[in-house]
Amino acid sequence: VTVYSLDGILVFGLLFVCTCAYFKKVPRLKTWLLSEKRGVWGVFYKAAVIGTRLHAAVAATCVVMAFYVLFIK
Repeated sequence: VTVYSLDGILVFGLLFVCTCAYFKKVPRLKTWLLSEKRGVWGVFYKAAVIGTRLHAAVAATCVVMAFYVLFIK
């Protein structure tokens, strides 16, 4: 999967949101990486919030994307 295609960008975005949501559950990483809510570092915080609030939709999208990458593409 290349990053320069639409499906590559979607895979990267999903992995980024899932990783940041995981970082929110780890106390040391939460204080180190997710303490800023604005600016460049705020992107990590916002992705973590999206991953935790929309966890069902993110999980379903990950399953659909995995099926697409493995079997269709």
